[in-house]
Amino acid sequence: MKSKIFPAVLRGSALALAASLALTACSGGSSTNDKTEPVSKDQIQAALEKGGDLTVWAWEPTLKKVVEDFEAKYPNVNVELANVGTGSKHYIALQNAITAGSGVPDVAQIEYYALPQFALSESITDLTAFGAADLDGSFTPGTWNSVQAGEGVYGLPMDSGPMALFYNKELFDKHGIEVPATWDGYVEAARKLHQADPNVYITADDGEAGFVNSLIWQGGGQPYKVDGDKVSIDFSDKASTRFAETWQKLIDEDLIAPINSWSDEWYQGMNNGTIATLAFGAWMPANLKSGVADGAGKWRVAPLPQWEEGGKASAEIGGSSLAILAASEKSALAYAFLDYANVGDGVQTRVDGGAFPATTETLESQDFLNAKFDYFGGQQANQIFAESAANVNKGWTYLPFQVYSNSIFNDTVGQAYVSDLPLVKGLADWEEASKNYGKQQGFTIAD
Repeated sequence: MKSKIFPAVLRGSALALAASLALTACSGGSSTNDKTEPVSKDQIQAALEKGGDLTVWAWEPTLKKVVEDFEAKYPNVNVELANVGTGSKHYIALQNAITAGSGVPDVAQIEYYALPQFALSESITDLTAFGAADLDGSFTPGTWNSVQAGEGVYGLPMDSGPMALFYNKELFDKHGIEVPATWDGYVEAARKLHQADPNVYITADDGEAGFVNSLIWQGGGQPYKVDGDKVSIDFSDKASTRFAETWQKLIDEDLIAPINSWSDEWYQGMNNGTIATLAFGAWMPANLKSGVADGAGKWRVAPLPQWEEGGKASAEIGGSSLAILAASEKSALAYAFLDYANVGDGVQTRVDGGAFPATTETLESQDFLNAKFDYFGGQQANQIFAESAANVNKGWTYLPFQVYSNSIFNDTVGQAYVSDLPLVKGLADWEEASKNYGKQQGFTIAD
């Protein structure tokens, strides 16, 4: 199930969170529990046999069953699973505990876009000492890349969000419109749909940082480059410009509904057939099934439209990891839980509960690939999702202050959705504002 991964606007305490993380990072903050010595499998097994209490902060619903099964398998272990909130609320609570040096959990769910901030501030543990580097190849390329910073591995991927196009087949069939294979074709399909029925829009979009980042990522762009405290931000590259020019057509021609994702109006639009597609992550089926019940049997899944005809490139949107807090005094036991939940038996438990996996073994299994989705008219949608996961472009990096950068998206790029500001100019404004913030926090920002 998807959490609200990329909040369009963060205010007040959320901005304080971003500032505190960045300041800690640039001041060379130290961990309270240095774990540079290798931890063997025997030591991890011994920690399981000894047992003890383990605190996990996470909101992902399938983890409840994972915890139950883990405790049943290892009866000496007691896991306290606490949901302290999602998005910024979760990170504020986590940062407050870290700053206070009290009440810090042993394990926390951290989304990929936020992980660099906690890694750079040394608030979470480098898992290479536990042999995590040996798991290279066990996860999809996009998720594995997202948990690395420098030479360290700072979390184990819990789920993934390879992108695909969800579309209302009934609508496309009704108007005789082909499902677009390219983004240029997507614009053309938007025109035909809206011409056939002025109440129908190809999609709803009022501007979201994560979505924009993902489409630039799919296009091969790498606007963020990070080397320690040295950061460059550049939205003048080909991929960013191509996205801006394409999406500008949809905005200028009023071909997208200016509706906020996850709002009641958004769900209503998909239910009543006025919103025709969504370019989202593979976690979306559960949300469609629960929130767009009237769409059952009408909707299908197709590969994400391409920037180049005949291409297969994809990107991730959403997803999160489990990380061990540096303050934990039970790191071996904590890693055992991470391994169980994200690599071991817990993976299938979560898949059975509706989560989309990050593990290549699961994605390649015939049971997974051949599963039929009643909601999508019996379509074997996992085959499309799995191919998308395998084709995620490599090399994407988030900023070490991405939480803050995303928070100012609506004040920069977002203005292009509601005014005459060109998207290209909005991206330039976002770049400049993010650079200024980075400089204020002590990062070395390339001009």
